[in-house]
Amino acid sequence: MIAAPFLVVLYALDLPPVEPPPEQTMIGFQTPSRNVACQFFSWNGQAYLRCDLAEMNVRPKPPSNCHAAWGDAFEMLVKGKPERLCHGDTVSDRSLPVLGYGQIWQRGGFTCRSEPTGLLCFNVMMRGFGLSRARQVIF
Repeated sequence: MIAAPFLVVLYALDLPPVEPPPEQTMIGFQTPSRNVACQFFSWNGQAYLRCDLAEMNVRPKPPSNCHAAWGDAFEMLVKGKPERLCHGDTVSDRSLPVLGYGQIWQRGGFTCRSEPTGLLCFNVMMRGFGLSRARQVIF
């Protein structure tokens, strides 16, 4: 029961409530297999790309501090190294447009290329990830 003490501390400090990010139109895509879905977000001047896998052949063991889903969601900022997420949500949405094999998607400093072997995405620093059912690589 962490929530109650946390709220008491916020009340005692007289801090304003944290506003959730504003509603956004979905900007992203999914692969033709519908196994990978990605969405682009921009909030508080920071752009990021998140991609989720629907299926994986092997799911990595979660870190001890993750008590939610682990290993099937990846996120990166325009600059810096991507990371796997501990998450309780998804960006997968069947209404996202399909990025056909051989096609490239670009937005806000991110580039992704869809191939029959998987999806490759990278940022302006050439850091990124390669995602497929069989393998997930962060570089």
